Amino acid sequence: MSTILLVDDSPTMLASMSDMLSRSGYATERCPHAEAALEKVRGGLAPGLVITDYHMPGMNGVQLIQELRKLAATRFTPMLMLTTESQQEKRDEARKAGATGWLVKPVQPGPLLGVIKQVAPALQRSAA
Repeated sequence: MSTILLVDDSPTMLASMSDMLSRSGYATERCPHAEAALEKVRGGLAPGLVITDYHMPGMNGVQLIQELRKLAATRFTPMLMLTTESQQEKRDEARKAGATGWLVKPVQPGPLLGVIKQVAPALQRSAA
């Protein structure tokens, strides 16, 4: 089963997203910041999808996507930006860095699952 890598500095958001996706049959891996996500990927994790927050201490979500695009394991992996930001210039910045899509918090299960099916149709789910 493919894993969805969740990156957010909010423990509440990580738990909520992980629970929502797990109930839908997806395996998740949580990281509290971008540096931890990079470390996991460099350590062998090859996620089928990355969902990252925009604003995080240290490296932000755009910088994380730029770095992940340099790695063989995630060069072509779909990556979604999940944030409270909705300005077009922020979206353009994320897209230029390699983001596949953009979701504005708070995201509801239906729209989130619809976007996942659209950007990562081959992502496997368990027979939950």
